[in-house]
Amino acid sequence: MEMAAGAGSGTAAGTRAWLTVLTTTDDPGKAETLARGAVEARVAACAQITGPVTSVYRWKGAVETASEWQVLFKTTGARYDALEAYLLAAHDYDTPEIIATPVVRGSADYLRWVEEEAVGEETVGEESVEEGTAE
Repeated sequence: MEMAAGAGSGTAAGTRAWLTVLTTTDDPGKAETLARGAVEARVAACAQITGPVTSVYRWKGAVETASEWQVLFKTTGARYDALEAYLLAAHDYDTPEIIATPVVRGSADYLRWVEEEAVGEETVGEESVEEGTAE
């Protein structure tokens, strides 16, 4: 299925996949650190921070309420595993929320940009990650 005309190659299987990936944290500074780190590591093309939001959840047998900041990353299916690994390593929650939602449609130019920015060294070949960064 063609998802957006003119967009890049996407996943290794040849299908195009774009994702939004959500996480939350308890501090706006931590949210910005997670966002900036993912973009700098090129596991996401961008990240948007919203908050505070009120989260109500069960944790260790008790119902808790907390203010949190949401971070929504834009990435490709091919970079999801690297983004998840980054979030698990960088996040300070015992069990951080990491939820991926497929993007089923979008602007071809925007989705192409996501693919160009969320790339690993295996995607850019001999070019270093720093050389491929937009200024």
